[in-house]
Amino acid sequence: MLKYLAIVLTTVVVSLYYFPFEFSFFPGINTKMMLAVMGVGIAAYRLIQKRAPGIPDGVFRIVILSLAVSLVGLFSVVMNNTPDYAYATYFVSMAVWLSGAFTVCTLIKTVHGRLTVERISIYLVIVCAFQCIMSLVMDSNAEVKAFIDRYVMQDQELLTDLDRLYGIGAWLDVAGVRFSAALIMLVYVVHKHKASMSNFQIFLGVSVYLLIAVVGNMIARTAIVGVGLSIAYLLLTFRPDNVSKSSFRVARVLLLIAAVAVPMGIYSYNHNPQFQELFRFAFEGFFSLFEEGEWQTDSTDRLQTMIVFPDNVKTWIIGDGYFSNPYNTDPYYVGYQPGGFYMGTDIGYLRFIFYFGLIGLIAFSYFFIGVARECIKIMPEHKTLILFILLLGFIIWLKVATDVFLVFALLLCASYMKDEETLQIESEQ
Repeated sequence: MLKYLAIVLTTVVVSLYYFPFEFSFFPGINTKMMLAVMGVGIAAYRLIQKRAPGIPDGVFRIVILSLAVSLVGLFSVVMNNTPDYAYATYFVSMAVWLSGAFTVCTLIKTVHGRLTVERISIYLVIVCAFQCIMSLVMDSNAEVKAFIDRYVMQDQELLTDLDRLYGIGAWLDVAGVRFSAALIMLVYVVHKHKASMSNFQIFLGVSVYLLIAVVGNMIARTAIVGVGLSIAYLLLTFRPDNVSKSSFRVARVLLLIAAVAVPMGIYSYNHNPQFQELFRFAFEGFFSLFEEGEWQTDSTDRLQTMIVFPDNVKTWIIGDGYFSNPYNTDPYYVGYQPGGFYMGTDIGYLRFIFYFGLIGLIAFSYFFIGVARECIKIMPEHKTLILFILLLGFIIWLKVATDVFLVFALLLCASYMKDEETLQIESEQ
């Protein structure tokens, strides 16, 4: 019984990390920061008790790379005389994510005795599935929604104006990116361990995948990137001469679920206007393709208007020092007012260039390449998964300026804890 309660508690903690939010009665401090403080305490205790060999060399390399990003950002801010320190303080953001991840990974290892990438993946998938279910419950039950909105701060006014589904800390493109990572990790785990999985486990895995893929796109259509990359992973790893019985088991389960889900979906689409609206929003591009003959969504239309390049060499090299709309951050700004974003663009690559130029974009990109390399160095068996998460981050920047370091932070902690276990075993021998 205690074990199950510990698992539930761990799931809650993982959700507080993966989808952080602020409590209305405790503004200014989100759940990620709380977990980060705990992580610092745990690390200090381990070092005092000499239960850890010290800070790994890889962490220092990652810290240096994040400092390089921050210094480039600071240089741009100083040279342009702006008050926008969004990525000039990226080192702090990275440290908070890493410390929070350390808390999460320590808890998982304590509860289960061993920390693995597969176990981390399962927890992230469970959390994402929960968020999808909660978003549907909140959308259909006003009392539940009002209760959560009373205590959770997540820009409800904007979400209400946009008429979008949202969970507890899970909303808009940020949620879509995290759903995408979870979908990739789920497919990776199922594909890798399908031979040892029971029919029920395969059924559960496929069902959860479809839940996150469908409802996740209702929350944020960015989740379609995860669907695409997870399918790409299957195609990349497919070998016609190596099709096993387990692969046929997965296919049979998928067909079984489809035989039930498709008729239910069609019925709900034709008889439930609310479901029809959400489904058409989630897969607007596909409906446009079949009905109009071309792929078109409100998001892609807006993105086409956001393709704006710098008009001078200085901006291309070091940026303008603005990431957010300066009208919201700089009382002395008198330049072009584009709307919601600086220069009217929300495209990740362009926002980075406008903030700290190509130098900053290269430094930021190399930071993630360095993080991925550190993970692969210790966990080469998970190389494919790590590279796909890295690819996800670079693809997402075509749409929005966010990153996947929170996923890498978990993988880093898992890799270093694995290395720590190896050193301990070797010392005992």
